[in-house]
Amino acid sequence: MTTKAASPGIGNAAVRGATPAGASSEQNAAIAVQQMFNSIAPRYDLLNHVLSVNIDRLWWLRTARRFHEILHNPDATILDICCGTGDMTMALLRHRPTQARPVIAADFARQMLTRGAKKFQKHGGAIALEADALHLPVRSASLDLVTTAFGFRNLANYRDGLAEFHRVLKQGGQLGILDFSEPDGLFGKIYQVYFRRVLPAIGSMVCGDNGPYSYLQVSVSRFPPPAEMLEMMRESGFEDVSWTPYTLGIAGLYVGTRR
Repeated sequence: MTTKAASPGIGNAAVRGATPAGASSEQNAAIAVQQMFNSIAPRYDLLNHVLSVNIDRLWWLRTARRFHEILHNPDATILDICCGTGDMTMALLRHRPTQARPVIAADFARQMLTRGAKKFQKHGGAIALEADALHLPVRSASLDLVTTAFGFRNLANYRDGLAEFHRVLKQGGQLGILDFSEPDGLFGKIYQVYFRRVLPAIGSMVCGDNGPYSYLQVSVSRFPPPAEMLEMMRESGFEDVSWTPYTLGIAGLYVGTRR
């Protein structure tokens, strides 16, 4: 099921961006997030696959299929921002023809990006770039597709992130944001028990630190709901915006086109 954007009416009261504990400004928030992901990089892939029971792999593949037409064009210019250890990038590469332009895989957490770069070297087709999503070293109106998987939620300012993605996309270029959400109903209540209690406990046992996975729970609960995110995308200059829930709404894909 795909949810189209609601009519205007969602106010500007949306959360500005990620706010890790102790962060007093957007700059401090960005530094805290960067340090956190650098610290958990060695265990990141293992924890993600264990905690999601490998469902996250299906989410990446489904997201990549959504943009097959663009990806299949060998001349398309593509950026996977907040790429982490590169799993979303690897899913995109499945749809790239031989001799296609390489996908740019960017992240500002160097330890995460280093692990992603090893995957890219093995399989080819992508270039690792250390970069901040809010200040991309990319020419305006130069990209056909920007994707981000489970990274947008961690930006210090969501509106600034959308504005930057809009800046680097060509007219008609597409944006795909895959991120967590909070499901409704009985399933949502059951999932909340797992998400708020079980997940941080397992994360703490594996990482030796409950901070990152406590932050995950807080960041998801603070993240704007779909209707509000869609309105922010529209206000940032995107059209044909939609949200498609994955796995009963645990996660979902936001899509928009630069008008």
